[in-house]
Amino acid sequence: QLQLVESGGGLVQPGGSLRLSCTASAFTLDYYAIGWFRQAPGREREGVSCISTSDESRYYADSVKGRFTISRDNAKNAVYLQMNSLKPEDTAVYYCAAARYYCRSGDVGYDYWGQGTQVTVSS
Repeated sequence: QLQLVESGGGLVQPGGSLRLSCTASAFTLDYYAIGWFRQAPGREREGVSCISTSDESRYYADSVKGRFTISRDNAKNAVYLQMNSLKPEDTAVYYCAAARYYCRSGDVGYDYWGQGTQVTVSS
């Protein structure tokens, strides 16, 4: 079964850091752009970041620019989201999703989604 799996979430204090990982079972991520999305309680899902297949393009939401870094390691079949200087408003369930070749505008066009990992930023 083709699926994505997120890991690395948890509870962190404001100003802290976490690194999320997105890995795939049963297929290679080489031909997929990977997006990270998040959804907080009572809010719509929003795009956080996206990386294209060959890492030639990376995109970030304005709210995370300068704090989050997306990267990929095709040898490990994984994509990472390094989150620094975390704020309480970053609290959400974070999802990764795969789209063929290039990043999409919004969350339409992603073929596979993970189950999500909870990130809580609180003192």
